[in-house]
Amino acid sequence: MVNRIGDWAFLVGVLILFWELGQRAGVWTVTFNELRDSIGALNGATLGGISVATLAGILLFIGATGKSAQIPLYVWLPDAMAGPTPVSALIHAATMVTAGVYMIGRVHFVYDLSPVALGVVATVGGLTALFAATIGLVQNDIKKVLAYSTVSQLGYMFLAMGSAPTRPASSIS
Repeated sequence: MVNRIGDWAFLVGVLILFWELGQRAGVWTVTFNELRDSIGALNGATLGGISVATLAGILLFIGATGKSAQIPLYVWLPDAMAGPTPVSALIHAATMVTAGVYMIGRVHFVYDLSPVALGVVATVGGLTALFAATIGLVQNDIKKVLAYSTVSQLGYMFLAMGSAPTRPASSIS
């Protein structure tokens, strides 16, 4: 259920990018390179009084929080990793938990237009790192300790992504 919340937000974020770039730049695609090349058309664009880049960036980030177990959508990972060893080993070694971090890095051009969304990424990542590490300190089951350590390390990755420098809006095509 937690992953479905993230999936829904990710889908809405992608659809907003698709629609707004199609309307403003005539680019009807979800290909990363084409999105990156035309993202400048969203500079200053708003939807319901909110910057389109901020709205899309936050929705994409919510999708990433579902896959990469960030606050508040972190609850699935410790439970899944506490399962039988073959299952927990697969989840721990799988790329699924880092897919959200990768996606934030891949669409960083959206965050270049929205320092607010980038701040949300850094803040949630930092809070998740601290929160999960604190929970992990009081666990008695080694699998739970590893699970919360994984969540904490993912939080550090998001903190790094949110702290990455942005390109000035004038250099975005």
